[in-house]
Amino acid sequence: MGSSAAHQLKQLKPLYQHVVNNFVAVLAAPLAVAAVVNAARVGPDELLGRLQALRAVHVFLAVFVAAAAATLYVMLRPRSVYLVDYACFRTRPNCRVPFATFLEHAKLVTFVEGASIDERSVRFMTRLLERSGLGEETCLPPAHHYIPPYRNMEASRAEVELVIFSAIDDLLAKTGISPNAIDILVVNCSLFAPIPSFTDMIIHRYGMRPDIRNVHLSGMGCSAGLISVGLAKNFLQVAPKGAHALVVSTETITPNYYVGKERAMLLPNCLFRMGGAAVLLSTSRARARFRLARVVRTLTGAQDSAYRCVFQEEDGEGHRGINLSKDLMTIAGDALKANITAIGPLVLPASEQLLFALSFIARRVVNRHVKPYLPDFRTAFEHFCIHAGGRAVIDELQRSLGLSDQDVEASRMALHRFGNTSSSSVWYELAYIEAKGRMRRGDRVWMIGFGSGFKCNSAAWECIAPARTAEGPWAESISRYPVDIPEVLKH
Repeated sequence: MGSSAAHQLKQLKPLYQHVVNNFVAVLAAPLAVAAVVNAARVGPDELLGRLQALRAVHVFLAVFVAAAAATLYVMLRPRSVYLVDYACFRTRPNCRVPFATFLEHAKLVTFVEGASIDERSVRFMTRLLERSGLGEETCLPPAHHYIPPYRNMEASRAEVELVIFSAIDDLLAKTGISPNAIDILVVNCSLFAPIPSFTDMIIHRYGMRPDIRNVHLSGMGCSAGLISVGLAKNFLQVAPKGAHALVVSTETITPNYYVGKERAMLLPNCLFRMGGAAVLLSTSRARARFRLARVVRTLTGAQDSAYRCVFQEEDGEGHRGINLSKDLMTIAGDALKANITAIGPLVLPASEQLLFALSFIARRVVNRHVKPYLPDFRTAFEHFCIHAGGRAVIDELQRSLGLSDQDVEASRMALHRFGNTSSSSVWYELAYIEAKGRMRRGDRVWMIGFGSGFKCNSAAWECIAPARTAEGPWAESISRYPVDIPEVLKH
């Protein structure tokens, strides 16, 4: 009986959504009909007489107030920000690290003087890789292919130049924009902040204008890409109309290879891979491909556990690395709930908000044990780009948001093909959706990023013009995807 009732409610839900989401139209239609019928009964002469009875001052005030309100709204509303285009770093075959190569390399590092990594650590990393969701084509920077890995400044700069200059070159070629036409530059990289900064390196390489506004964000974690988008959006609000902002997101792997044996600090070695993305934003709609609808940031760093759950430190033997707390998934779930609470009212249709409100009231007033209603975000978005931080991260978000396997396909495939590319991962996922030809004009995209601090950030986009071709990071591999990813990979 319960199953039958649930099935009937499911069938009625589309009707409920249509009525609630179009409440104004549903209410206005009979009122309009009633007004027309009443006007027909009155007759044209009497109707004209009533209109003439209105004083001229009333007509003037009605027109003036409406015009003033409309003018004030246009002047005060934020400018719309558009995504002109984006480009991701295309990994190179000579940088690939199949599992066998990665593990053999790790075993050889155990013989390097000063390294503490041992056979037990290698066995632990083997089990991690088998369950990681990564494939055999992920890439590490050239410096990590040496024994011992190069972690010096020169090798780190070489990786930076390879990744970000390649992505920017592709973006400039796609858009045809001159570097001198860029007014704002925002770059994020968490674990490598040299002097001169990344923005200085880019300005020098491309000969950009001396008055360009530029910021280099560091230490902001894997969600920093969406923070950079939000910062660029704010800059564009005060820049001249039609200004351009270049956002570059990457993570430098070279100086951060951990050679100790603390298990909580070995996980980044297995998951993080090289990658980067360059994004061009503007307040001009001309040639734009997406419109930025929302950017919502939530931070839970006031709590000790959240603050320390992703923490760069030295182990007992002085080896520096990133310590990932065992409570990471719980903390990420709490941050996601806070972000959903903030973004939900901004993007969800009225039907979902009403059901959530009724559920909340029922839990508070009737019975605390009433199951809370989980809003269906698929009514607000057609596509989801969830940070590919690892298989467990994607699994948790799929469960928490009630998403289907196809909804998280882009995230799983990006993790498999490219690994965890930190803040740029959401752009590889967007490129996957477009390469598959699934993006349509008017489709809405939800990007979700997680990062140290602990932060959960969201960006909502609306598609204006889908990509015409599958060019980009997936050009040579999209025909092979999606692939089946086993729970435990045998190799």
